Amino acid sequence: MAEIQVGSSSWRRIELGRVLKLENGSLAAIVEIIDHKRALVDGPSSDPKLAAARGQVSLANTLVTPLVIAKLPRGARTGAVKKAWEAAGIDQKWAEGNWAKKQLKQERRQALTDFDRFKVMRLKKQRRFEEHKALAKIKASA
Repeated sequence: MAEIQVGSSSWRRIELGRVLKLENGSLAAIVEIIDHKRALVDGPSSDPKLAAARGQVSLANTLVTPLVIAKLPRGARTGAVKKAWEAAGIDQKWAEGNWAKKQLKQERRQALTDFDRFKVMRLKKQRRFEEHKALAKIKASA
């Protein structure tokens, strides 16, 4: 018989070098695990919106991302974390991910004015009309 190995997904683990999304929307890497509820983090992102100051955070107030900085030493200082962050390309990986794209989309929608929302509604109606017209044409030919 075939052997079946059951294991948990490895990207949800809290480990050194794991990148977290903090409550304020910034990114930070775990530098040291203080206890089962807290960790020391540092987020030296080149994007000011994603940068986080070095400090202690409660793990209950963070979200675990699939990004990891490999071989980050325990208690690494800000300079070493910044070098490892850039070498791992965390900013680029984050920007290419669906999480960041969805967040950007939400921010754009929240920034729309009343007239912009009206224009979006008109474009949606136009698209829906064209789709229904094409569907009717297909149904008529069949």
